[in-house]
Amino acid sequence: MKLGTRFLAVAAVSALATVSLTGCAASGAPEGDGKVTIFGGYGEADAKAFQESLTEFGDANGIEITFTSLASFDKDIKVKIEAGQEPDIALWPQPGGLKDLAADNLVPLKDVVDLPAIQKTLVPGWDTLAVVDGDIYGLPVSANVKSMVFYNPAAFAANGYTVPTTAAELEALEAKIVADGSGYPWCAGIESGGATGWAFTDWMEQYVLDLYGSEKYAQWVSGELDFASPEITAAADVVSKRLLAEGQVNGGGASMATDGFGNTAPLFETGGKAKGQCFMLRQGSFITGFFPEDIQAQLKAEDYTNADAFPLPAPANEGATAGILGGGDLAAIFQGHNDADVQKVAEFIFSADAANKLVGNGTISPHNNFDAALYPSELTKKIGEAMASAPVFGFDGSDQMPSEVNAEFWLAGTDFVAGKATWAEAAARIDAKY
Repeated sequence: MKLGTRFLAVAAVSALATVSLTGCAASGAPEGDGKVTIFGGYGEADAKAFQESLTEFGDANGIEITFTSLASFDKDIKVKIEAGQEPDIALWPQPGGLKDLAADNLVPLKDVVDLPAIQKTLVPGWDTLAVVDGDIYGLPVSANVKSMVFYNPAAFAANGYTVPTTAAELEALEAKIVADGSGYPWCAGIESGGATGWAFTDWMEQYVLDLYGSEKYAQWVSGELDFASPEITAAADVVSKRLLAEGQVNGGGASMATDGFGNTAPLFETGGKAKGQCFMLRQGSFITGFFPEDIQAQLKAEDYTNADAFPLPAPANEGATAGILGGGDLAAIFQGHNDADVQKVAEFIFSADAANKLVGNGTISPHNNFDAALYPSELTKKIGEAMASAPVFGFDGSDQMPSEVNAEFWLAGTDFVAGKATWAEAAARIDAKY
């Protein structure tokens, strides 16, 4: 679980080596009635922005397009289906829910759109999120990013620190901060009420993706690769070295387990270790909403004196990549609704143009050909460019795992961070829930 907003944590990549990912839209689709309905889970601001884009496209093509946001999407869409009130198109915030309904309710996208053309513009990993029995049933409309490291440029400058671009530079920076006694390298609380531990799962997901790529990542999420395996244990070792080693986080793992994930104030402290000052915070792009009000005001004014971000460098291990972890919303078409109008609208929402107005609210495009000039700020543009250049994208993994596994991942992970369990003990507890 992440946040109950548009930046809600969502499901994992399911890359399948044997899947055929090509196809073309069916020709001779029945004529539409001039209307297309779309349901999704966007919040008020995003729903308004998306509707504006849909209206512009609809007016230009003689189609009346209506978007309706459902309060509890995964539950509400099932109610609509059972009542025979499903829309033409729906946007799922989690690929798992889409895949569960694919066989009985949805249309393979090869029968709706020109798949190869769309796949060419998507960041690798996005086109394999909703594959069932060899067919793609869903593709992304919008995205968010969780692989950025936020920092205070003024604090960096005051201490002579520079932004790291490689694993070696990051490790050198950590060591220098510790040696200088200027503060702590990382701000890294994982407390979140009943969802305590999810911030730790993000760190694990990041390094499984970076170290082993989308195929191993998908095997881990599906339960084929145990938490106790050498691969996942290696990722835990990286996280442990990064966060739990002496001096890396204020108070060590015990404090990390009880410090709120949204406690960003130490990132903007100037009093050094005595004030708990920390220099880097790896979090989702939504974390700017938890910055102090004066820092948020600076960002709104495009003043990056005290807040900016850089992509987390890839590990130094051979074959490692700087993957982008995040979430987003995937669209699919319902059976019996594949007409000419729906096909036109589907082609539009699966294009880079679909996010033109959504980006004004912080959304990121999953397409590598999105016009970066449309991002409303330099920071959002930087995040968008990190997505566009990513060698691989990974949908948040823990939420696609069975709920019992996810819950134990939070609990056992928190015990591991707090020093109450070894990784072997934590892994055994989580694996037992499959």
